[in-house]
Amino acid sequence: MPSIAEAKAIAEEGFIYGFPIVTNYGVMYEYVIDKNSGQWKAPFNQIFNERRVFTYKDTAIVTPNSDTPYSLLWTDLRAEPMVISVPAVKDRYYSVQLIDGNTYNYGYIGSRATGTEAGSYLIAGPNWKGETPAGIKKVFRSSTDFSLLIFRTQLLNPEDMPNVVKIQDAYKAEPLSTFLKQSAPAAPSAVNWPKIDKDLVKTEFFEYLDLALQFAPPSPNEQAIRTKLAKIGVGPGKTFNFKDLSPEHKAEILLGMKDGEKKVEQAANDIGKSINGWKVGAAFGDQAFYNGNWLLRAAAAKAGIYGNDAVEAMYPMAKVLADGTPLDGSKHQYTLTFAKDQYPPVNAFWSITMYDGKTQLLIKNPIDRYLINSPMLPNLKKNPDGSLTLYIQKNSPGKDKESNWLPAPDGPIYMVMRLYWPKPEPPSILPPGEGTWKPPALVQVQ
Repeated sequence: MPSIAEAKAIAEEGFIYGFPIVTNYGVMYEYVIDKNSGQWKAPFNQIFNERRVFTYKDTAIVTPNSDTPYSLLWTDLRAEPMVISVPAVKDRYYSVQLIDGNTYNYGYIGSRATGTEAGSYLIAGPNWKGETPAGIKKVFRSSTDFSLLIFRTQLLNPEDMPNVVKIQDAYKAEPLSTFLKQSAPAAPSAVNWPKIDKDLVKTEFFEYLDLALQFAPPSPNEQAIRTKLAKIGVGPGKTFNFKDLSPEHKAEILLGMKDGEKKVEQAANDIGKSINGWKVGAAFGDQAFYNGNWLLRAAAAKAGIYGNDAVEAMYPMAKVLADGTPLDGSKHQYTLTFAKDQYPPVNAFWSITMYDGKTQLLIKNPIDRYLINSPMLPNLKKNPDGSLTLYIQKNSPGKDKESNWLPAPDGPIYMVMRLYWPKPEPPSILPPGEGTWKPPALVQVQ
């Protein structure tokens, strides 16, 4: 049994290490386990197609995007790999992001990563030992038994949804045995998934982490933190249960978690470099990208879990003016102006989405507009000099300017710019924080 001081230190470090893992479990529970969650999508190993973009009614994930209808697939890879087949997609951007239970992006299929042709890809768990079968273009390996695939299919305008639906219907997921027309292996044992919600996660955090780690074999750089966690009864190497700790130990562990939480919040606020009031950085990637930096991984999950690698998408975020003054839709109106032909440099498309600064969710507004994006450019009004001004405010700027209005909340504002498949050659937003293209500053209207 560790001393009380040691238990507190382990709890702080364990919270930072475990935060993305437990947050991911919370989303998985709402999406594929609890049919009464209000956010349930589909069982494991079945693709769920969202035949619409996200709105203010979607609350399971913070800062959702609203320009690429999502298809979601949670895979259970314990018995056998899954095969993902995609159609040829030539008239728009699409991507399939592969994320494991450690919140590592372990690969991509799509316009940038694998091209526009149709193909089949193998998704394997950490313990699979088989050979790559014929007809498989590439094998991707998850570091955990359960994994999430997020398909993003670009919507060009509201009338374009039937075309997105056709593509979504052609995405296919099947167990390897079905793909090979062989008999299926024995089904894995059922898991007793514990209920999770925002209150339970505060008191049962280490119970959830304990559960998740059973399905996540440790990588070499995790051995040290796993050994520490086992000392407080968490993870496969433990010698007693977390529940059996003394009340004093539990009290100190709660304090340690609070300290860890403060560090994660601070780190999330510090992601990236401030450029004209926008935070520009890269906080998402694979296992090698994080390289054991648990605080960066936790900060990324806090800022917006399941973000893309920088090469796939960049996300400048704004909560303040260039001078650091917080953005507030209840007090002020703002403008954002792109100089002539100085739009975000992308191979796919860009967008600017508005969120409530308190909840990081999309906001209800009178014109049901959550974002402005590059496909909308033909319908936006340009200034005489060719520049483009967007009006960021809670009330309409007037009928003549409404085409360029991005409705703001009645309170703190949080805006995210998305650059899908950013151009690598100058002018570019890459490398993150050092690129030659910089997002323009928001201006408070006097």
